[in-house]
Amino acid sequence: MKKVYLHAILFVFIPGLLIPGILNAQISAPASVFTDQTSYPVFEHTDSIYIFCAEKDFDAAELVAETPLSGTKSYDWEQYNPATAGFEFYFSEQTENNFSRISDLPDGCYRVTITKGDTTEMHRAWVFNDWFEADAKVKESTCDYFKLQSSFNTAELVYYDLADHTEIEIYKNIQVEWKENNAVIARVNNPQIFDPPTRDTEYAFTVFDRFGCSGDANVSYISIVTRAGFEVEADFNSGDWQGEAPMEVTFINTSENGTPGEFEWFFFRDMDAIKKESETTTQPVDSFMFMAYNDELIYTYENTGTYMVKLVSKKKSPYHILDDSIFDGVCTDTVYMEDFIVTDTSYFDVPNVFTPNGDGTNDNFVVKFWSMMDVKITIVNRWGKKVHFWEKSNVNRFEGTWMESVWDGRIGGRYASPGVYYYVAEGKGRDGEERWAHGFFHLFRGKE
Repeated sequence: MKKVYLHAILFVFIPGLLIPGILNAQISAPASVFTDQTSYPVFEHTDSIYIFCAEKDFDAAELVAETPLSGTKSYDWEQYNPATAGFEFYFSEQTENNFSRISDLPDGCYRVTITKGDTTEMHRAWVFNDWFEADAKVKESTCDYFKLQSSFNTAELVYYDLADHTEIEIYKNIQVEWKENNAVIARVNNPQIFDPPTRDTEYAFTVFDRFGCSGDANVSYISIVTRAGFEVEADFNSGDWQGEAPMEVTFINTSENGTPGEFEWFFFRDMDAIKKESETTTQPVDSFMFMAYNDELIYTYENTGTYMVKLVSKKKSPYHILDDSIFDGVCTDTVYMEDFIVTDTSYFDVPNVFTPNGDGTNDNFVVKFWSMMDVKITIVNRWGKKVHFWEKSNVNRFEGTWMESVWDGRIGGRYASPGVYYYVAEGKGRDGEERWAHGFFHLFRGKE
């Protein structure tokens, strides 16, 4: 005769008669993380499935059988044996408690029979210890990318049809995640990471299933790359990397993870000069003005022009071991300036009036110079007599300014008479051009 086990069915035994009846009794697993129901292909009833998150080779499952029956009762626990397709003794106790607990249970189906006198209850449930073991490592590391590799083992959750012993696998829906600083960067086992970070970085690998059970592994990426960068500081008069020559420019190295002493600065010639030269020859034109190998440097642009600079940062890794491979080489990165440095064409800017009256305002005849090298200024009165001469060689922006007081309005220590005066300005610009300008200005002076 076919043996059939009923779930949560009460059997009341009366001599010569078996009467089924329903009692408020149950079997549960309060510590489980997930509960499901069986889907037996043949067996006509369903049983509860309880999932526990555990470590490998550690049994965390437990079951609790509860009953409303009072007084002393027998709790007879049995475990299903897949080899024999039958239940075998597991544990038994007699107690007045309304519950019986069994713990540290291996995977499987457990049945409890609760007996008091002629009253019997029977319950079943499946328990599974779900676990993950995870491992992670950096498999390959180059200047352009590196590979993260993961592997894992996990528990296989299988139960059996109690009628024909059909094997049924519980679907776990396993997923994986890679994180950097708690941000998910990949959801595949072996991602390839391009544009590697310039700092040593920790990556966390997690594998998990729909029950919430998971396994974790961490791996350290040792950076072998650099990212070039620099800032430019100078007294740009126009505010847009444009000023007069000579112009002192400070190049501040902001490269990340570069090897000290392994930086290369490339200073290009004046772009207009390069273009002009290329129009007159079919040979390659050398665009470099010079190279420097300082970590940081200061350079003075002496001549008018339009200039570009690039920086090459290097990261030397004499050895880097990954599994059986060794990286032995140099990673480089190059950055150009965002815009050109422009040192302007030379010129004069002469005022048309000044008031040398000692009031502290506009008391001096101030001439502006732009990218000039040598300057001579002669001032004459209306009759053509020279009243003042000013000369300057190697004009160098006048301690951060771009103007100079060339006359205080005195002749021989005494204030000059108000009126019209004439000037002649001449000199050589840092663009190689001879500059000349002339004109007149008014000298006003109030009462002293």
